[in-house]
Amino acid sequence: MDPVFIHIFGRPIYWYGVLTALGFLAAVLHLSWLGKKEGYPAGHASQLGIWVMVCGILGARFAYVIANFPEYLSKPLDMVRIDEGGLIYYGGFIGAALGIIVLAHRKNEPLWRFSDFAITALPLGHAIGRIGCFLNGCCFGQACELPWGVVRGDQNVHPTPLYETAFNLVVYAVLVRHHGKKERDGNVVALYLILYPIGRFFFEMTRGDDRTRWLGLTVAQEISIALLLTGCLLWRFLPRSKEPAHG
Repeated sequence: MDPVFIHIFGRPIYWYGVLTALGFLAAVLHLSWLGKKEGYPAGHASQLGIWVMVCGILGARFAYVIANFPEYLSKPLDMVRIDEGGLIYYGGFIGAALGIIVLAHRKNEPLWRFSDFAITALPLGHAIGRIGCFLNGCCFGQACELPWGVVRGDQNVHPTPLYETAFNLVVYAVLVRHHGKKERDGNVVALYLILYPIGRFFFEMTRGDDRTRWLGLTVAQEISIALLLTGCLLWRFLPRSKEPAHG
């Protein structure tokens, strides 16, 4: 697989950057669609999408640079080269979450309801972004003999990013369906924190790239466990009363 999408004036444009941009565009389009149903004013979705995109990218890149800091000591300008890959999802998730908290406060929006609305777009954008990982050759899987394995070098490996793409699309469908039927504000956030970490925990077992480990698990698996427990607690203890509908 060639990670380069096209050359413009002799400069390569990578699939990773293209698919990441398409993922954010899909998320904004989704929020625009859902925002109309929820009664949000025009422009609300694009503002939210841009804000979350910036905060998410900053968080994801910051986490990647910290995790690989020795490599950047000799080439510090490469810290901003996200077009070539190098985003850690959970760092982006934390960055986006902080961005949503700040924006909800600035707009005087109920936090849990605002978060429920925003998080429905996350698995859709993530699904498309993982296709970019696959085409870029990062986040690759371990060697396997399965019929759907893909060639990497001289061996077949798990198409791990595509596993996440398929799983995220399922999570997206579940969140959108539940958003229209939720009984309590915050339930959609809790549902995401339950569903995605389960899939991520098992997909980590198929990863073939270098993974930072602690106590026998990868850091991503440990974060997944923490988020899963958080989601279960939220689901159990969120207040029963639901915020009034917007508008």
